[in-house]
Amino acid sequence: MMKKILLIFNFLLLSITIINAQNYFTAYKNGEKSFANQDYTNAIIEFTKVLESKNDHDRALNYRGLSYENTNDLDKAVLDFKQAITFKSKEAEYYLNLGRVYFKLNKFTEAEAELVKAIDNDKKLEEAYEYRTLALIALKKFTEAVSNADDAISKIKSSNNYYLKGISQDSLMNYKDAAYSFSRAIFYSKESVEAHLGLAHANLKMDMFDKALEVCDKGLLLDPKNVKGLLLRSEINLGANKTQQALDDISKIIALHPNETAYYVKRGNTFQLLNQHQNAIADYSTAIRLNKEDYFLYYQRAKSYEVLLDYKSAVKDYQTIKTLTPYDGKALKLYDEAKQRLYELSKESNNPKILIESPSATLDGKMPIAKGLESYIIKGQILDESNIDFIKINGKDAIFNKDSINPKFEFELKLNDLKNVTISAFDVYQNSESWQYEIIETEINSPIIKLMAPYASDDGAIYLDSDDPTLYIEGVINDESLIKKIVIEGSTASFVIDKTNPTFSANINIMNKDGFKVIAEDIYGNIAEKSFTINRENIALLGDNPMGKTWVIFIENSNYKTFASLDGPTKDVTMMKSAFAKYKIHNVIHKSNMTKSQLEKFFSIELRDLVRSNRVNSLLVWYAGHGKFINESGYWIPVDAKRDEEFTYFNINNLKAAMQSYSKFITHTLVVTDACESGPSFYQAMRSTPKDRSCNDWQATKFKSSQVFSSAGYELAVDNSQFTKTFASTLSGNPNSCIPIETIVSKVSSAVQKNGSSQKPKFGKIAGLEDENGTFFFIKK
Repeated sequence: MMKKILLIFNFLLLSITIINAQNYFTAYKNGEKSFANQDYTNAIIEFTKVLESKNDHDRALNYRGLSYENTNDLDKAVLDFKQAITFKSKEAEYYLNLGRVYFKLNKFTEAEAELVKAIDNDKKLEEAYEYRTLALIALKKFTEAVSNADDAISKIKSSNNYYLKGISQDSLMNYKDAAYSFSRAIFYSKESVEAHLGLAHANLKMDMFDKALEVCDKGLLLDPKNVKGLLLRSEINLGANKTQQALDDISKIIALHPNETAYYVKRGNTFQLLNQHQNAIADYSTAIRLNKEDYFLYYQRAKSYEVLLDYKSAVKDYQTIKTLTPYDGKALKLYDEAKQRLYELSKESNNPKILIESPSATLDGKMPIAKGLESYIIKGQILDESNIDFIKINGKDAIFNKDSINPKFEFELKLNDLKNVTISAFDVYQNSESWQYEIIETEINSPIIKLMAPYASDDGAIYLDSDDPTLYIEGVINDESLIKKIVIEGSTASFVIDKTNPTFSANINIMNKDGFKVIAEDIYGNIAEKSFTINRENIALLGDNPMGKTWVIFIENSNYKTFASLDGPTKDVTMMKSAFAKYKIHNVIHKSNMTKSQLEKFFSIELRDLVRSNRVNSLLVWYAGHGKFINESGYWIPVDAKRDEEFTYFNINNLKAAMQSYSKFITHTLVVTDACESGPSFYQAMRSTPKDRSCNDWQATKFKSSQVFSSAGYELAVDNSQFTKTFASTLSGNPNSCIPIETIVSKVSSAVQKNGSSQKPKFGKIAGLEDENGTFFFIKK
């Protein structure tokens, strides 16, 4: 029974073994097939299956190692080749494979040892000789490499064996023998680019430039884009003093590889050798742009900067090297040396100069600062050929960039009753200068902008008299200080810069615009802006107005200091404005509560300039307020007049004198004074009742007229003026297209007399002003 059981067990064991053998045999065949098809990943899977069934299968280990090698998993390949050798220690191929993988891992000592074993087990294994020669070259054992190559050649005379021998001999600087070996390599393979380049290099080292160039050219014919060949030919041409050809080859490489730093460095180095340092700097700069972290590039560029005596740039490059490699002693030394050379070469003895930007200091040492400030930030610039070491203001350091030439500085100056400022500057050569300034407190009021032509109302409205796209502007700037600039719609106006309260003028384009802005700035930075709106409604009024451009001036005095205040003038002016609204009045100027000096200035200067600048044709001056008639002279009472002090009154003869200066610009003048009689010295009374004038009388509108119409009273004004009421109602009730002043005079005189007044209003010509028997018409819209 026991024998039967053992027999069955052995049978089962044999069956399992046969099945396993069949399985790994299939996997092995599949692995071989995948390896042949270069499907190395699947090959690894299949050979792993084999090894799972038979872990001592040396050929499966070798195949899997080769598959790992081809997938660049070199460490695993080493393990498999080593394992295969343990199972079959005499197999030369396994040592070759292990040595080759060690070589690829840059483990040249280990590689050489395994390759010796490969050769010992198979003297004809050519690849083992090749890799051993390469390993010996990598280990710089060039003599042994030559000997190994000779052994290989004795077995097999091949191009590669002679090439490797030539490389070894070239490395030993045995260039003649190397040239022979490279020639034999070419003999066995005329298509070998590397052999041609090796022979060219050996000839170069023997200064046989023509032969070197000839062989190198042949090699490059086989591979025109071979970078190694182009670099070699560049070196040959350089040795033969063919500098342009040498540079051309490097430029070809750069064209092929524009983002490779090394080739820009190569060309830069070549330019340096040729003393073409500007070109060298350009190439090093490109290389730095591609690789900013390579401090060697800064070394090279700094070298060229120094040759060009550009020590500033050299110092910057050395400074960068210090940053990149702070512990590089060479960099630190070069930096210090270059900085010292720069210091010595740049040494000068000129003192710094100063430019104060803010505030605008004067040449005589005045520093204007707006009064009332607690502090002020002084801004300026120190002008010097060298770097500035320090800038002090009243003994304290100012803020500036020490690495900048002609640096700008800032300093917050605490004023606190400060009277003087001292600024001192020292450059790096200790050339120094100090400047003393006296602080002058300046006014802080903004300029006052006033337009004279065209006239602008108090709210900035301008009424145009033509549709011209260009507008001539004339005005005046009033300010305590000189004016720095006047700008209108972005254009600088013309004015006298060294004159106080200057007049200005400009022509601006107003096409499709409904306004413009005037900006004025004084020399202390006080700025005023004033906007003006354009009104074109009155353009049509002038088109058919025989009176031309007509202005009305209201003088309304009501808030008196020593005389009784009045409500009437305000009401009267409002009433008259309403009446005039139906007539072609181009502009209305309303002046309220004027002092004597204001009246004198307005009529003698301001109104004169306005009339002239705006080309006014007809002018009506209306006075509403207190008046006096003393010694045959009429007076308007200014709001600051003193009772019983005739000198403080405004004599309307002064009005006539002022108007004489601009009567030549005006065709029609009418003065209406609802206060008192104007007096015989002011007007020439009519000898008879004025006759009515016709609106069709063209002579009456074209010929000059200078007329005055005044109330009859001798005493102060009252609040309810029949004079004004009738004047306004006559204008308002006029059914005709126009009405002459004579008609209004007749209506007003009759109404005043009916109201119980014993004095009749006075109407006549203004004495001393030109009158051609024309008259003042009010033309309806």
